[in-house]
Amino acid sequence: MRVLERAVYRGPHLYSAIPMVRFMLDLERLEDFPTQRLDGFTDRLVAALPRLEAHGCSLRRPGGFLVRLREGTWIGHVVEHVALELQTMAGTPVSRGKTRSVKGRPGVYNVMYAYDDEAVGLAAGRMALELVSSLLPGKHQGLEGVHLLAPPLLLKPEDGPIPGLVALTDLAAKAALGPTTRALVEAARRRGIPVQRLDEHSLIRLGHGCHQKTFRAGITGQTAHIAVETAGNKALTKTLLGAVGVPVPLGAVVRTADEAVAAASRIKGPVVTKPLDGNHGRGVSLGLTSEEAVRTGFTIAAAHSRRVIVEQQLTGRDYRILVIGGKVTAVAERVPAQVVGNGRATVAQLIDVLNADPRRGRGHEKVMTRVTLDDQVLALLAEQGLSLDEVPSPGRAVVLRGTANLSTGGEAIDRTNDIHPDNRAMAERAARVIGLDVAGLDVLCPDISRPLSETGGGIVEVNAAPGLRMHLQPSSGAPRDVAGPVIDLLYPRGSRSRIPITAVTGTNGKSTTVRMIGHILKEAGLSVGMTTTSGVYIDGRLIKAGDASGPRSARMVLADPTVEAAVLETARGGILREGLAFDRADVGIVLNVTPDHLGVKGIETVDDLAAVKSIVAEQVRRRGTCILNADDPLTLRMARHAGGRIVYFTLRGGPDLPPALQKHLAEGGRVAALEPSIRGGLLVLLKGETRIPIVEASDIPATLGGVALFNVQNALAAVAAADARGLAPALIARALRRFEGSYEQNPGRLNVTRAPGFTTIVDYAHNPAALHALAQVIAALRKTHHRVIGVVSIPGDRRDQDIREMGEIAAGLFDELIFRESPDGRGRQTGAVLGLMSEAAIAAGMKPERIRRIVDERQAMEAALRMARADDLVILFPTRVAAVWAQAQAFRSSWQADSDPAEAASHA
Repeated sequence: MRVLERAVYRGPHLYSAIPMVRFMLDLERLEDFPTQRLDGFTDRLVAALPRLEAHGCSLRRPGGFLVRLREGTWIGHVVEHVALELQTMAGTPVSRGKTRSVKGRPGVYNVMYAYDDEAVGLAAGRMALELVSSLLPGKHQGLEGVHLLAPPLLLKPEDGPIPGLVALTDLAAKAALGPTTRALVEAARRRGIPVQRLDEHSLIRLGHGCHQKTFRAGITGQTAHIAVETAGNKALTKTLLGAVGVPVPLGAVVRTADEAVAAASRIKGPVVTKPLDGNHGRGVSLGLTSEEAVRTGFTIAAAHSRRVIVEQQLTGRDYRILVIGGKVTAVAERVPAQVVGNGRATVAQLIDVLNADPRRGRGHEKVMTRVTLDDQVLALLAEQGLSLDEVPSPGRAVVLRGTANLSTGGEAIDRTNDIHPDNRAMAERAARVIGLDVAGLDVLCPDISRPLSETGGGIVEVNAAPGLRMHLQPSSGAPRDVAGPVIDLLYPRGSRSRIPITAVTGTNGKSTTVRMIGHILKEAGLSVGMTTTSGVYIDGRLIKAGDASGPRSARMVLADPTVEAAVLETARGGILREGLAFDRADVGIVLNVTPDHLGVKGIETVDDLAAVKSIVAEQVRRRGTCILNADDPLTLRMARHAGGRIVYFTLRGGPDLPPALQKHLAEGGRVAALEPSIRGGLLVLLKGETRIPIVEASDIPATLGGVALFNVQNALAAVAAADARGLAPALIARALRRFEGSYEQNPGRLNVTRAPGFTTIVDYAHNPAALHALAQVIAALRKTHHRVIGVVSIPGDRRDQDIREMGEIAAGLFDELIFRESPDGRGRQTGAVLGLMSEAAIAAGMKPERIRRIVDERQAMEAALRMARADDLVILFPTRVAAVWAQAQAFRSSWQADSDPAEAASHA
């Protein structure tokens, strides 16, 4: 087997709406050997991964995949299931996958499977390939012979027990979110709120644009910094709570052991020593009654903080009260880690049994934590007259930790329904005093169901960023949904977490349409984020230059906290590379589908290209709007699978409105159309039987008086998009009249300058369809110009037939032609593209002496500008738009500086 390609899809893509890893796998000789022909393969596979028996596969029932194996399936399909199973075994369960043959390439398959964590998904894929290879006849190594991270790829069984799986499990554990963060993420997703992890420390961003919020575990973006600092200072916390009558233990802050002893002597009964700013029970010593014990406790606490608290040890049970948004949400009783003797097992053996509970894990990875043997455990055992090797009597409780923290192995019992109303009110008051929106209050008292004023006790700590796992999955008692209220705190019911997303795709016209829509939205007073092939724009400012039509740039816009609406150019390349940057769009627009980029990335036909573009239409939300070009058959077909309400746009309005669109209107649909008018053409919105005039096409500067029909089409799409956002027709019309189509507004898209003496147009047309669309503009401008000079190119990664077609079309449009090449050649030898275009132009009837071939872009543009005379029309098709526009402007400036006033006037 050989891996030919690899891709990681992070959003909806050509094969699925969920994130997936894809391997393009060449089975080579294995193409002739489905699984039933591989002697013993299935038995060895199931022996290595017994849980494959539960996979339903296409039969959708347990054992379905085994049926497929025994009846015969291809090895690529096996790799898919193994990659899914390995991730599940590593602790990141996933179940979705698919394997499909690659059209026109026998023995080559796309193997795809879901992932929860990207790194784990990729590693599982590599390990699956190795494992399946190791089980083929003649190898028979099995899972224990597969190593994930180091060569050789296949190891011998004696090299260790499943080293690859151990490494994969460790990788998954490192990548996993903690219980609190994971619960909050899941609660957000249940509400449809976008979620993005920002770092390895579980900093999470919710929402898009101006509606985004952040949190890390129990600390939200709304948590006051001063409240966190106050809660971290235990002495200050007690002072503030005591000042308003909340019961707290007596105590003092000390810096030396002598001060600790003196403070303890002023307190009646046992004392506690703990770090001033500690957490998770670290450095805490309980039940100290002697001077020696106090000094030892001080030393332990001082290892965690320069200042130590010595305070009264309250008696009773240990409770955690969770307060969210000023309201008690859950209460848990925490029990210190302990084992109970049975008269047979040693303390060490009882601890092993305790840690074997599948609910226990390392740190915070599971609902409970394993007990770690350390000096504190040994000291506590000694106080009870025990050691690890001794056997406790039956029924004897052996305490392993002095504190009840879950992080040290404690357990939790839900007591939410038991808390007395007075204690509830006290806890809510305490959280408000400290100022925390999410607070965990540690309370010691005999019984939480009785008022503390009767039983004694008090609040010993207030915690910022409290852990939620003791409430989510208590050791006993009812689990509590404490994650939902935190999300409700960030996003009260009815509030928005998303900004409106408009996604624009198609072969040509994407950038102009994006800018038109962005201009209309800005006219409506919104801060707009846009992605185009010339860069990322935030509120009209270019913040990143370059081709920004892919998902990375789209995510940049969605992450900007100033953006109120996003308009995203969504090109074929980014969709194929990693899918969409968003799970769904409010408005999806498909402008057209014409042959371009064919033969690249597996897209061989225009139907293949349409399938890629249709992803934008399919990912429109249920109550959104999908806008389709009714004049393009391939785009029109997308309505069958599109999401949201369908709105069409067409140049064939008025009496020529197609019957299908008339039917659409009769059913209550909407159409944006160009209708004939005295001035040439009127853009109108049709809503059922209602007709709303918007603007004359000739009044939109970007249409060059209405002759640039491709920009009329783009304007129709923009009108439909603005209407979908509920904007008023008068505002839409005003904005389009102000859309000049200048370089500043729409760089590289029909930018016109009329000095010195001749007209120059800079346009990014780079495929035959775009050149065809310009033909009408050139024909109209010929009436007022002498010669038409063109600098034409097409990227070298296009098919020979596309390059020849470019030359053939150019021959019919221009009087003088300069062919140039893309700066990087795109995989072709220098001069190859020039040769193909020139041959086609000559074959189309253009005289060779009217054709120049100049490889370098700057030199080609300079030659065209110098060739021009008065009343000529020069059309430059650049790759580097900004550089060519600057070159044209510099040429104009230098010509004017060098010319005498009379000559300059004759060219004006």
